[in-house]
Amino acid sequence: MEQREKQELDSLEEVEKEEERPFVTREETIPLFGYELLRDIVLPDILGKETDNISYWAGKNIARVYPQPSLADLQTFFIRAGWGTLTLKKEQRSSLEFELSGPSVERRLHNKETCSFQLEAGFLAEQIQAQKGYTAEAEQWKKHRNKVVLSIVYDRRDILV
Repeated sequence: MEQREKQELDSLEEVEKEEERPFVTREETIPLFGYELLRDIVLPDILGKETDNISYWAGKNIARVYPQPSLADLQTFFIRAGWGTLTLKKEQRSSLEFELSGPSVERRLHNKETCSFQLEAGFLAEQIQAQKGYTAEAEQWKKHRNKVVLSIVYDRRDILV
């Protein structure tokens, strides 16, 4: 009985620690189908033609709430959020090109031709802006087979204060 009580206390302490973090570190799962219903059907029905704009700015807002100081942190966040695998493909003087791939991306592209990745684009633009210290925006996102390419452009002349 004593060992069981100790395990329960350890478990409670772990839960309390996780609640203090911006997002928990243990793996969580949500049904991908439920996520897709909300993301690709319900929100566009509610938001109509403003879906892409609102999603982009929502992504920027999420980035302010969950700042990611490095590329590795960004990649982890994307996986944890169920957004897919983020890979930096090209870095130029004032732009970055990322590839977003994985089962969730493939499924969204396959099931809904009009699906949008503006949420991810806004999130990424805001994160790059914070990391680089220059204003940044997602210039475009485009579908390539089972992947999405996100281009982020930042203005080296427009330094954040």
